[in-house]
Parts: sequence; C-alpha cells; structure tokens
Amino acid sequence: MKPRFAITCGDPCGIGPEIVIKALVNNSDLYENCHPIVFGDLEILHSTAKLLGYKIKFSRLSDFNQETFHSDTIYCYPISPLPFRECYGKICAEGGKHAFAYIEAAIKVALKGQVNAMVTAPINKESLKMAQVPFLDHTEILTKLTSSKKTMTLFVTGNLRIFFYSRHIPFREISNALNIEELVDTLQGCHRHLEQIGISKAKLALAALNPHGGEQGMFGDEEVKILIPSVQKALQLGLNVVGPIPADSVFHLAHEGHYDGVLSLYHDQGHIAAKTLDFHRTVSLTMGLPFLRTSVDHGTAFNIAGQGIASEISLVEAIKAAQRYYW
Repeated sequence: MKPRFAITCGDPCGIGPEIVIKALVNNSDLYENCHPIVFGDLEILHSTAKLLGYKIKFSRLSDFNQETFHSDTIYCYPISPLPFRECYGKICAEGGKHAFAYIEAAIKVALKGQVNAMVTAPINKESLKMAQVPFLDHTEILTKLTSSKKTMTLFVTGNLRIFFYSRHIPFREISNALNIEELVDTLQGCHRHLEQIGISKAKLALAALNPHGGEQGMFGDEEVKILIPSVQKALQLGLNVVGPIPADSVFHLAHEGHYDGVLSLYHDQGHIAAKTLDFHRTVSLTMGLPFLRTSVDHGTAFNIAGQGIASEISLVEAIKAAQRYYW
C-alpha cells in the first residue's frame, strides 16, 4: 500500500483549509505516491470549496486500510463539529480550538500506525492561547502528546538543510541559552537525524553567533568560550563538524554543497537564510517523533484569508517531503 499521510487543516480563520484543498485539487500527481487524508471540519471544507468555486467530492474515511484513493476525491477524517463562526483573518479561540483538535486527532491516528506521517497547515499561537490550549506551538504539541524526549526542527530548502539550537526565545536570551554540553548533544542529534533521512557520514557546520565569528573575542566571546570548545568536543566524539562559521556565509556555503547541514543558533538566523533562498518551497520537518511531521514554513496569513489568493506551493512541497523522507 502507498503511505498514508494525515494532513491537518490548521487554523480555519487563516489560509489552512484553502491551501489544503488547492494542494489536493490542483496537484493530482500527489496521489501517485501517497494517500492524503485531510483532518478537519467537513462543513468548513465545503464552505472553503464553495469560496474557491471548486466542485469537489468529499468522502469520509472510516477504514485506514482502504486501498483505493481517487485523485478527484478529497478523503477526510472528520473532526466532531466544534462551535465555529466564520471569521476570516481573526485571532480567536474558535480557530485555536479547531486547529488543536485537528492536530490532536492526527497524532492519535499516527501513534496507532494508521498513517505514516503528518503534514500540517499553519496555526496561530495567540489563537491557541485564547483557546486555553496548554502548548505554545506545533512542536510543543507534538513533543508532549507523543511523549517524545527531544525534538528538533529541520528546514529543507532545495539542498540546504538547517537545524535550530533554539526556537522561540527573546533575542536577548540567546547568548545565555548557549552551553557546551547542550550544543554537543544537539550536534549529535543533527547527525543522527541526517542519517535518518538518508544522509550518512554527514558534514555539519555550526553557525557563529557574532559578526565575523567574534574576531577572537573582539565582537563577543561566545565563540571562544562556548562554540569552539563545543566543536572540539564533538570532533573528539567522532562527529564531522566544522565551525563556528560566520553566519553571513555558512548558509550560502551549505547551499553550494560544502556542508550537508547547518546548526543555526536561533530562530531568525536560519529562517532568514531559508526563506530568502526560496520562501514558498521551504519545508519544516520535525525530527525526534515516532513518525515524520512536515509542514509549510509560513503563517496563517490572516491578511489574505478568505480571498482565495493563497499559494499552496509550500504545502505541496511539504507533502512531497513527507513522501521523500517518511519512515
């Protein structure tokens, strides 16, 4: 059987349902290598299809062992209806509740082995908070609900692969978050996850924190005190690691093939590089889960929600990444 992927609709106040429908309707070739199953509210999906002017056949999926999937049909694992008032572009509790319900249902199915991977449309952190969801974002939801010890985010943009040492922390706290033991452990995780997606004997680069890599302490001493000792310790453990490499060049060098992956030290350091290279085709992978999760690397785009103009390219790429890397 072809692999089955759970595709969650994200926050229905954003562009999630729209890009899910567009991805599956406009890219029938996706069905050649997987069986996509949409996790969402059927009423919202019907409403979105009407907004887009699409005449679509929706089918409720009751048997995950079903072998025949038709490319002219969107197969849905419907979530029990939750209160929802159509409010495109709004941060609201209803959107957060729906987004979380879709993710939670998909995780339960994935843990049972009924799907091979999860592909997620975007959610909004403020909406989750308003819905009193006790988790910050997708990564925290996935980590906690699967009882995973440690997860890592991997961005893939063409042949550029970027891991993240830290994610959503204030900029002023980045330096204090650095420590040798944690960096070495993270570098080991990077190598392990690159092997998991088929890259053996990977060469990894550690991005520097300060301009010009600190210039021997002239522009900051994190490289001298923390980053260089971390690389030296990683080398002693047998890892193929170089760095710290100044951040203004390390991502370009990796894109050219000099490194198989880069460990970015903070959120924007890696995000800017990937999104500048190819905003629409950057895909996020969550590693360290019992299953693969891939995602678009953009937000809910509330400013264009309900207008029918959102691009589905990133979601299509996320589905293709799941096809390429699932285990």
